[in-house]
Amino acid sequence: MEAPNGFLSKHPEKAEHNQYWYSHYTIQKIVEELQASAAKVACLSTPSIYFSIPAGSPLRQAAWLLDYDDQWAADPHFFKYDFKQPEALPAHLRGAFDCVVIDPPFITREVWALYAQAAQLLLAPGGKVVGTTVAENGPMLAELLPPGPDPAGFGLPAVQAAAFRPSIPHLIYQYNLFTNFKPAVLCEPNPEIPPDD
Repeated sequence: MEAPNGFLSKHPEKAEHNQYWYSHYTIQKIVEELQASAAKVACLSTPSIYFSIPAGSPLRQAAWLLDYDDQWAADPHFFKYDFKQPEALPAHLRGAFDCVVIDPPFITREVWALYAQAAQLLLAPGGKVVGTTVAENGPMLAELLPPGPDPAGFGLPAVQAAAFRPSIPHLIYQYNLFTNFKPAVLCEPNPEIPPDD
């Protein structure tokens, strides 16, 4: 039997922050993708991902959590992130990451535009993005988020829906997972989610 996710067992969702955690399996698969595809990750409003990266691993040692909830302020790699002020990101984090993971508290264009601005500031050139939102936001994300790495020069679209769709047990609608790179792990469907009819 698989051990429970420590983050999920210790941290209930807070309605005042519009927090909805991914399932244990979804967290596991996103972390596996980061381990396969990234070296330095910024977790934007994704504490469940940050705290599920194995402690002591090189990936965790290089990762940062950017979140509004102060309950994690004691972590040395925590930055209190107000999505309304992306320009307030500190200089030492700008251009410092090869991947950002984004799960905004709201799905509107206005909010995603601010998260996209933060992603642009945090990422090194050619950086990767993993983001979750409703399927209908796919074209908007392709417009707002930076293009990903394209070493072969094939002109890949900025953002595409991955085969893997996240399970978010307490959210009433289904999200998709979007990346601006070809995923190594998130290329397989999530068995927790029934296939579309």
